[in-house]
Amino acid sequence: MSTPERRLSSVPLAVIAPRGEFDLDSLPPLQAQIDAALADNTGVILDASGITFADSMFLKLLLTTHQRTDLRIAAPSETIERLLAVVGADAVLCVYLTVEQAQNA
Repeated sequence: MSTPERRLSSVPLAVIAPRGEFDLDSLPPLQAQIDAALADNTGVILDASGITFADSMFLKLLLTTHQRTDLRIAAPSETIERLLAVVGADAVLCVYLTVEQAQNA
């Protein structure tokens, strides 16, 4: 499987900071927010510090977004860190300790 070429730019990426729990039922607004951000930006930074629960559908959203564009996950909550580590997605996705680090990467 090949990864599409990333459109790297000096233009700041959009920052999205979702809060709360994300599963099949609560994911569509986040997907819409990501899509809207990508309409005007070359990528997106997901500030994951406020996410308290995420299931496999959230993980799928992250992976498909990563395939589409420059996705940077910043400040992951303990819940997100654990989810990404358990499935090995932390080795595939770009994860940063802070939003500032993600912006400067």
